[in-house]
Amino acid sequence: MAEHPDCALVRRGYEAFGKGDMETLGSLMTADVIHHVPGSNPLSGHHKGRADVMDLYRRLGEETGGTFQVHLESVLADGRGHVMSFHTARGDRGDRGIEIHQGVFFTIVGGKITDIDQCTADIDEEDTFWA
Repeated sequence: MAEHPDCALVRRGYEAFGKGDMETLGSLMTADVIHHVPGSNPLSGHHKGRADVMDLYRRLGEETGGTFQVHLESVLADGRGHVMSFHTARGDRGDRGIEIHQGVFFTIVGGKITDIDQCTADIDEEDTFWA
């Protein structure tokens, strides 16, 4: 059975992120995309617009000296423009490391990602890591 196109879109995004292909990654999003990051740390909040979202992703790499990576575990679609992904994020920052399970809820309209709502297994651990 063929993969749902919305799942394939999200998988392409993960692949581009993993390769550092920000041009491809940005092309999968609308100009007014919003990425919501939980917690109370310097990366938390609502990153509005493609440029701000791409800056967030660049910061993930910069803050971790290029060690930040995600391992995609599963992608699920509802057939109505929503996709959930589950992954493990890993990275090192100074003398701290993190390996944490995260989930992302995507909204897709017209074949483009319009909203990215990130969830985490442990908000306090993430806040400590990114502080």
